Amino acid sequence: MSATVVMILALAAGTYAFRLAGPVLHGRVEVPARVQELLSAGAVVLLVALLATGAVTEGAGFAGWARPAGVLVAVLLAWRRAPFVVVVAAAAGVTAVLRALGVQ
Repeated sequence: MSATVVMILALAAGTYAFRLAGPVLHGRVEVPARVQELLSAGAVVLLVALLATGAVTEGAGFAGWARPAGVLVAVLLAWRRAPFVVVVAAAAGVTAVLRALGVQ
């Protein structure tokens, strides 16, 4: 077997074991409320970091100003509880109009 196949099998086994640990340990391990709050906050921070990275970078460089402007419009509309379709359409529209005007 090649090293790639061995690595894929090892990762698959580790993923399966990690996913199996939840149902097996449910009820046996008690996580304090403060740890649960920190884990929840950590998940939000990771998602925001992923969004920010995707919004301002393309490849190894800056994506230009049109994409962050579209993301900003989407964030504002989502904050105002606009329907999801409106949020996506407005963000795409703002980005498209700015790119059509020559703003990269």
